[in-house]
Amino acid sequence: MVMVLSPLFLVFMLGLGLTPLALDQDDYRYRHFLTQHYDAKPKGRDDKYCNNIMQNRGLTRPCKDTNTFIHGNKNDIKAICEDRNGEPYGGNLKISRSAFQVTTCKHKGGSSRPPCKYRAIKSSRVIVIGCENGWPVHFDESFIPSR
Repeated sequence: MVMVLSPLFLVFMLGLGLTPLALDQDDYRYRHFLTQHYDAKPKGRDDKYCNNIMQNRGLTRPCKDTNTFIHGNKNDIKAICEDRNGEPYGGNLKISRSAFQVTTCKHKGGSSRPPCKYRAIKSSRVIVIGCENGWPVHFDESFIPSR
């Protein structure tokens, strides 16, 4: 007996095979976002904090000019992408409805090669993040909230 597979069944099976690849990519991009921009419970939030965390997170080869760390709960950040705590801000960007504690580390200048020296700027503000498939994947450093 010869069995003929319908084209719809083949498309369904192909979709099942590709779904884990998409989930793996989303997971990688989300984990990368967390590595670059998330620190739940920071110690100090001063220049020494910035110097240490930037080096420990691999952001000093070359010295990254500016990087912001969001403090608090990962679920609150993810809620921005799920519209529970965010509003559209253009493209795939969302702006948070609530303020977050953040520390922005700015390179003090000089050589872009290590050792890198940073200045810490502490604040509480709304943030803008890029979302893909409901996951935070990008922090918009160019967003400066008006006071």
